[in-house]
Amino acid sequence: MAGEPSLPVAVAPTSPPAAPRRGPVPSAMIEIRDRTIPVYLPSLRDPRLHVAAVIITIHVLGQVGLGFRVSVPQILAAILTCAVLEVGLTFRQSGALVWPASAMLTGSGVALILRVVGTPPGDPWSTFAVPVFATVAGLSLLSKYVVRYRGSHVFNPSNVGLVITFAVLGSTRVEPLDFWWAPLDGWMVAAYAVILVGGLLITRRLGLLALAAAFWLTFASATGLLALTGHCMTANWAFAPVCDGQYWRVVVTSPEVLIFLFFMITDPKTVPAGRVGRVAFGVLVGIASTLLMAPQTDEFGAKVALLAGLVVLCAARPVLERYVPAPRSANDGLAVLWPAFGARTGVRGARVAIRAIGAAVAIAVVGGGIVAAGGPARAAVPSSSLEVLDRLPTAVDPSTLPPIRVEQDVLDFDEQLAGPGMAGVVVTLAQNLEVERLALLRRDAGLLTAVDHGDRLTEMRARLDAATASGMTTVERYTFDSFDASLLVPFGQQTGLSLGLAAEGTLVRETYGPNGTLQATATEPFRLTFAMRRATGARWLNVGILPPAG
Repeated sequence: MAGEPSLPVAVAPTSPPAAPRRGPVPSAMIEIRDRTIPVYLPSLRDPRLHVAAVIITIHVLGQVGLGFRVSVPQILAAILTCAVLEVGLTFRQSGALVWPASAMLTGSGVALILRVVGTPPGDPWSTFAVPVFATVAGLSLLSKYVVRYRGSHVFNPSNVGLVITFAVLGSTRVEPLDFWWAPLDGWMVAAYAVILVGGLLITRRLGLLALAAAFWLTFASATGLLALTGHCMTANWAFAPVCDGQYWRVVVTSPEVLIFLFFMITDPKTVPAGRVGRVAFGVLVGIASTLLMAPQTDEFGAKVALLAGLVVLCAARPVLERYVPAPRSANDGLAVLWPAFGARTGVRGARVAIRAIGAAVAIAVVGGGIVAAGGPARAAVPSSSLEVLDRLPTAVDPSTLPPIRVEQDVLDFDEQLAGPGMAGVVVTLAQNLEVERLALLRRDAGLLTAVDHGDRLTEMRARLDAATASGMTTVERYTFDSFDASLLVPFGQQTGLSLGLAAEGTLVRETYGPNGTLQATATEPFRLTFAMRRATGARWLNVGILPPAG
């Protein structure tokens, strides 16, 4: 996160005597083996404490009301690792014990965004993957001591550490915090209030509000253009791909984007010093993040691309600073960036026209680049499975379905899933189960991809491989007596928020031999929950079959 502590440096007296340099005053002095060690404790006026208060409040809200999939030991491991490293490194450099304000922000920022696949949900004291959090946080902190330019670190430590972690470990092991946290209830209102109020006050105090506004306006415009092209992404918290206007709305108003905006981009040590340079930096981060997000078709890729935009611009900052006015110089003002303002302040009309034309050309080039960058993602959208299914005898008569009870949480999430809407989902479930049966009997893996996704697809492929190897195939036929539809919270490592159809009925299990003859039949009652999502398009896909709750 933002900033790093100013280290006290002892200044030797010179001759002739000069006026003493005023530096931080130690909070206390301690003596260890005839050595006097100054101790610097935090000041209430330190903006890093204000940032820490905001981030810790978000952590608390996440644990209490927002269901963050991160445990308290994981958070503490990241913060304490950074704190211990920073105290040791600053003591070695300066001989003083300094409160590790920036280091603790780095650890807290890592813990806020990093998630490890497999962390038990609903267990705030789980020690699962604690070493991962400690390692990522520690390496993030060390980056600011290893990669430096003109006496200061180049990258925001938590930002670069997270991007490298996601790129190296991949989505099967780690993932960033979701774009969408929860429905807009009291907890989310509180989270937005804390982020917005705290972020605005802190960035204004640091003189970085213009940078933050430049990023958000650019990012909102660029992702709006991307959304207009029909861009989509799959997400763990959505039944269906998030597309078009919903994609823009979710991403631009995401609390994770606001945290990135207020507490990661606005690190005073890693942005240009001048006003023009900072505004240009914010604009370019917005463009870079959108260009990197354009080819991504899933939320993991989109979130990592967002973070990576800052890494790219931090690396390019030395080059950017060569082309912007020097800080606090005569040209370091709004007139350089906005031609109309320049005209009112005396800039000649020809220069205003040239700048306006240049800005229009730049906008056109950037817009064309965003549209072109999103082309492969649009081409990669899975084609409809209807052609495959039309060739199969999977028709289901809706009149034969039992009564379907729809819980209120489903209606709150999507009011269209009532009456005929839910009946259509149940018909699709019955068709999908029949296609699974035919895929096993025909040894056709292609049929499975038309009706299954995530954990269920993995399971059915394993069953198909086992049947091919042994020659013996076991399939199921389901007769349903009742359905109860509700929301399922994320489960497994490949699936997310799903529609759960808790069903009762009769199951007939058939076993076929190598020559396709029926060898055995068994009938039994069943109580199972069928999890479904529109993970890749309009069709509801099977993503898991679970035992009944409780």
